[in-house]
Amino acid sequence: MINYSQALERLSEHVRPFRGEMCVLAEACGRVLAGGVNSPIDLPSFDHAAMDGYALRSSDSLAPGSEHVVGGSQAAGDVAAGVMSVACEIMTGAQLPEGLDTVVPVECTQLLAQGGDGKPARIRLQETVMPGANVRRAGSDVAAGARVLGAGLRIEPSHVMLLAALGVPRVEVARQPRVAIVCTGKELQPDLGQPLAQERIYNSNGPYLCAAVAAMGGLVLSCDTVDDTADSYAEAVQRAREAGADLIMSTGAVSMGRYDFVPDTLQRLGAELLFHKVAMRPGKPLLAARLDDGALVLALPGTPMAVAVGFRFFAVPVLRAMLGMGREMTWHANLETPQQPRPGLRHFLRATLALDAEGRLHATVAGPQQPFRIQPFADAGAWVILPEDAGECPAGTKVEIASLHPGQKLALASTALLGALA
Repeated sequence: MINYSQALERLSEHVRPFRGEMCVLAEACGRVLAGGVNSPIDLPSFDHAAMDGYALRSSDSLAPGSEHVVGGSQAAGDVAAGVMSVACEIMTGAQLPEGLDTVVPVECTQLLAQGGDGKPARIRLQETVMPGANVRRAGSDVAAGARVLGAGLRIEPSHVMLLAALGVPRVEVARQPRVAIVCTGKELQPDLGQPLAQERIYNSNGPYLCAAVAAMGGLVLSCDTVDDTADSYAEAVQRAREAGADLIMSTGAVSMGRYDFVPDTLQRLGAELLFHKVAMRPGKPLLAARLDDGALVLALPGTPMAVAVGFRFFAVPVLRAMLGMGREMTWHANLETPQQPRPGLRHFLRATLALDAEGRLHATVAGPQQPFRIQPFADAGAWVILPEDAGECPAGTKVEIASLHPGQKLALASTALLGALA
């Protein structure tokens, strides 16, 4: 049995970032950039008005009471006017005519005269206007050539907005990891729409892993439910290999009981065993192997929280490495509930988070922590991680925390809990 850090290191030795592929922007949200993106243009691409009003020359008088001839009108989308030496009526977003560099809001002016077409012909300023006011300069948001997004970034809707504004129609993204899921156990009932048969349980691990893989940007090839036989498991693994899986995750049959056939079956299939059993709770029997075609296998114990921990702290680092995302940021919080973890084991505990009045994070470990309980997992907002040598952890101990789900930000508790910590 090895510790968590050793296990993750062995696993990481067999993972390399995937090659990039081009993806149209409309389909890029949720994908991971394989290369950085530089801006092809200035944003804004031209100097324009920040509000409706009149464009002026800052070299002219901008003092209250000064009067200005209005020689034209410019709306957003109009072809830019030529050089102008007099004021110009202008609308929000319209390009400034050459020679004009300041905009006075229409409400800060008095209309003195109109032309025959009804357009303003002469105005008087009612307030002081600062030179350059109310103008959005070309490149003030993004300069042409500037790096706007880096490799390894998961594309969010805000990034899509930026890329669209820059006229970027497609981006290079990492190929999606192809994942196959195999759930073992004759007691599992995969059809959630049917009444639960006697002596059966609904398969919750399969739907969870499918959702978790998708949330990480992976592509689920299959989710098989098989009985408690080595042959059924071997056939499912073989189907996953033929489908081109990069990662095969199975649940159950990985411990030391009479029906725990996964270790022997994988060896019979020619897999290289990377490790079996990790000094952690929950999920100690976890196994990792590498097939001769390069596919990785993560065999997780079947209890729900062992599956959740195995995915969050083993599969997620693997998927991040495949996508070129790098390691996650480490977060810490003050422990609210004292813990006495078993020495020699790394503990992963479901918890809720809250901020105190000074902005410090506090973690309250949810109880009870039995690995079969799913409701506390659904109610939690983070994992508290206690290392193998944590020792007794009284209230106030600074502990490492991680988001509950991959790709999710840390979730804070309700305002009622926040107030209790104030």
